[in-house]
Amino acid sequence: MSQAQAMEVLLRPAVELYTVAACVGAAFLCIAAPWSLALSPLLGIGSALAFLTFGAVRLRQAWAILRYRRNLRRLPRYVINSRRVPTSRQRLFIGRGFRWDQRHTHRLYQTYRPEFRRYVEPTLAYRLARHWETRLQLSRLPLAPLARLTTWDHPLNPVRPLPPVGGMPRLHGIEPRECDVTLPLDERVGHTLVLGTTRVGKTRLAELLITQDIRRGEVCIVFDPKGDADLLKRMYVEARRSGREGEFYVFHLGWPDISARYNAVGRFGRISEVATRIAGQLSGEGDSAAFREFAWRFVNIIARALVELGQRPDYLLIQRHVINIDALFIEYAAHFFAQHDPKAWESIVQLESRLNDKTIPRNMVGREKRVVAIEQYLSQARVYDSVLDGLRSAVRYDRTYFDKIVASLLPLLEKLTTGKIAQLLAPNYSDLNDPRPIFDWLQIIRKRAVVYVGLDALSDPEVAAAVGNSMFSDLTSVAGHLYKHGVDDGLPSTHSHDKPAINVHADEFNELMGDEFIPMINKGGGAGIQVTAYTQTLSDIEARIGSRAKAGQVIGNFNNLFMLRVRETATAELLTKQLPKVEVYSTAVVSGATDSSDIHGPTDFTSNTQDRLTPTEVPLIEPAHILGLPKGQAFGLIEGGNLWKIRMPLPAPDRDEAMPESLQALADYMRQQYTNSGNAWWSSPQAPSEPILSPDLFETTDPSSGSG
Repeated sequence: MSQAQAMEVLLRPAVELYTVAACVGAAFLCIAAPWSLALSPLLGIGSALAFLTFGAVRLRQAWAILRYRRNLRRLPRYVINSRRVPTSRQRLFIGRGFRWDQRHTHRLYQTYRPEFRRYVEPTLAYRLARHWETRLQLSRLPLAPLARLTTWDHPLNPVRPLPPVGGMPRLHGIEPRECDVTLPLDERVGHTLVLGTTRVGKTRLAELLITQDIRRGEVCIVFDPKGDADLLKRMYVEARRSGREGEFYVFHLGWPDISARYNAVGRFGRISEVATRIAGQLSGEGDSAAFREFAWRFVNIIARALVELGQRPDYLLIQRHVINIDALFIEYAAHFFAQHDPKAWESIVQLESRLNDKTIPRNMVGREKRVVAIEQYLSQARVYDSVLDGLRSAVRYDRTYFDKIVASLLPLLEKLTTGKIAQLLAPNYSDLNDPRPIFDWLQIIRKRAVVYVGLDALSDPEVAAAVGNSMFSDLTSVAGHLYKHGVDDGLPSTHSHDKPAINVHADEFNELMGDEFIPMINKGGGAGIQVTAYTQTLSDIEARIGSRAKAGQVIGNFNNLFMLRVRETATAELLTKQLPKVEVYSTAVVSGATDSSDIHGPTDFTSNTQDRLTPTEVPLIEPAHILGLPKGQAFGLIEGGNLWKIRMPLPAPDRDEAMPESLQALADYMRQQYTNSGNAWWSSPQAPSEPILSPDLFETTDPSSGSG
């Protein structure tokens, strides 16, 4: 049996059809003329049934050969409506495919042998049809209608063109028996990495996974740097279908007028987290490390003072006080003396009146006289307060020297506070006339909400990276809070031990990640965070982090790997080097002749012919196979190293896709400004629009609604 399996050859003529023809002829003869076979009419009918049964068996075997040969050239279309996407509480649907093993490697290597080329390459009729179309397109004669006959995409057209997915259909066609490929939800806590070059289906795979996350009622946070209008539309439609329309938030840097608002440093467990989130984005390599540490200390001093004054930190306040620390020093001193030393201002005013250019210390030149007077009073009064002492140490620096030290911090703050972006990242909590909701990650997790984060990276990649990095850092902090205290900490609930699944989908995550991304994927699983990251190559991750060791640390935390077509061999080897080698078999006919040594004997020579079976050890798959994947297909390494060959379903048009006017305007803007995904391989005709839903998601006049 094992020998027969090793000699499996499916690329051959369907010789079973000869048997089928013989069985059909014999059955006809048994019924029409049983006497010719010396059979009675009753025995003729029984014999005909026996022949037809055997013929049906052989026909099934012949059909398996014909289907196998057809799939090597063209796979059957796989299209499903979004409503038909299966959703389970135990498993995550990925697509259809099969588990790859030695048999498939053996079949794949057979397709490269020259004797089987005619079964794999396009037929002569197909090549002539494509040549005919090219000639007609270049011809000036009005023969275009004739070309439509050969380009007609219908099963009745024997030479219809292949779908525009490229690649090698044989990679999936070598297994005619597909099944649904699913991933246990328990495995998602180990995080998932999706690799694939541009326009091969990463975002469409994200749509498939996000659809199921929304339907299960779980937290779903999607980071979309480039801005995909179809992804935004799919998220809203699925949220509405699931009855979660009031839990849907859109944060978009390119459309701030209808975007929700978010303060990346407004919520924290420890006050030092504010400084960590801001200074963590500064370079820490070489000489920059000292400036980064000083920036951390300085931001921490400002944040502590703001909290003591009862103000919520945000980027605008921090930028204002980085530029002018004197105002914060005076404001906090007034607050402190009002509580602990009300008579201090009399002495401070006297000291201020005696100050002039000669009596001001050199290191305090350029500071306000009130600042110098407060500092001198504190030196005499011996007052101790940790926040006040920190501010004191900041104002003691020479003004010119101080500006040089914080020079690396100001560009980052400028990115986060320029134009209308400042309204999104530094929201005014007291403005009740602004209908745009304000959210934070803990609130999103408690509400089991759905969040779309559009970072408009094509317009301004620097700001997109800074904002995305801040959000990741904030989310990492929230993960630590959830791990320690649970989601219901501080609320009158008895379910604080219940940690909801938090699905984070990060498209092009290499543009957003920083050092804080490593602890999120390393330790975030304990808080329920399940990261699905999408990027193009390993080099993108290494270039972003700046260290090969840290890039390996990031990759090592992803337990599930889906690899679409890539163009970098090193990226493909991330998968292929984790797979074992297997033996494939090839047959060779060896013949020879030997002269007889006995010249007087009856035998002049002897000949022999042998069929040799040669085993060869080869990798389970090669990097070249990954580089040749068609669009929408992938290799998946899941559930502890099991290799699956997967193809994702193409989306069919849906009629129920009406959106609020503001979101529809945003989607239209994204289609106009960004690369239009409507020309991609997976696109299908848009369904007729339905009446706009009301009320508008972002134009509610009830500020207490809290929905996004």
